[in-house]
Amino acid sequence: MSVLCEFSTRRLADTARAIRRRVIDVACASRCPHVGCALSCVDILTALYFDVLRLEPWEQRDIAILSKGHASLALCCTLAEREILSEEMLAGYFRDKGTLPAHLDRFSARGIEVSTGALGHGFNIGLGMAFGFKQQNSDRKVFCIIGDGESQEGSIWEGAMFGAKLRLGNFTAILDYNNLQGYGRPKDTCCFEPIADKWEAFGWQVVEVDGHDIMALTEALAMRPDNKPRMVIAHTIKGKGISFMEDRLQWHYYLVTEELKQKALQELA
Repeated sequence: MSVLCEFSTRRLADTARAIRRRVIDVACASRCPHVGCALSCVDILTALYFDVLRLEPWEQRDIAILSKGHASLALCCTLAEREILSEEMLAGYFRDKGTLPAHLDRFSARGIEVSTGALGHGFNIGLGMAFGFKQQNSDRKVFCIIGDGESQEGSIWEGAMFGAKLRLGNFTAILDYNNLQGYGRPKDTCCFEPIADKWEAFGWQVVEVDGHDIMALTEALAMRPDNKPRMVIAHTIKGKGISFMEDRLQWHYYLVTEELKQKALQELA
């Protein structure tokens, strides 16, 4: 690995750790749930916002959508770390008379592109944006993070047909495959395996990566399109970075107390 690549890897890893610390701080202050699913997609968001996305000029920026809107805390903390969202806005997350709701609202702050929370919707809105950009001969790209539980929504598979039919090479979906949803393992709820084969059968370019290897993520997300939409299957861990949260279903719901916050921040030091 080159010195430059080593520096970039360390920089991105340090950024992801800083975002995780923000997630823990805000979760404790606001008493909000969904901490585990926020932590699982931090590395994906770091790769996007600190390496892959074109953000300037803002009017011609690439679009990133978090379709799994219950993980909104991860996106808000990433936007704050990237200085797109103000510290004052972030401090009002999930507060009475605050600034940011627990599910994403595109009218609440700069950088929140789509209102999400009802699963399956952000994915299809993103496909529509990508189609619009293609019609305009624009080089803008659209990236959309979906959850594995969200992949059980029929609207996802309607969109899969739509994206392939229109050859939306400017659209990349990222599956945050943390293997836990609200009530257990996806395979015990509504199994979608073999997931890679299904997306390939629908006409998508499919790449599988370690969803916590930021350099592997950046390489997969920056791949040149081949006139097909792309699905990046990112294998992740719910609660990543905090040993007592990792792969634990209860952290879809549990709240971060002051004691747990201190334990978590020690691990993220």
